[in-house]
Amino acid sequence: MKAIGRNIIIKTKKEDTVKKTDGGLMLTGTQRVDIRYKEATVLHCGDDVKGIEEGKTIFYDKNASHRLEVDKEVFHVIRDIDVVVTL
Repeated sequence: MKAIGRNIIIKTKKEDTVKKTDGGLMLTGTQRVDIRYKEATVLHCGDDVKGIEEGKTIFYDKNASHRLEVDKEVFHVIRDIDVVVTL
């Protein structure tokens, strides 16, 4: 699987954290609205992507990804401009 152009294929980190709100509601990691960015590992970068390398950990805007399922495994595709931090 190869990304094309300015697209990046990533594998998101699973969020198993549970947070209790002031009102007593239990929220899982996917329901937290106070966190805008998600952590992921870069699997493949398109030819036009600069400054982001495969295998690196990144943080990206959680609203910018598109899900892609291949052989019952879920990946996400984002654009290079949606990456805010590389580690």
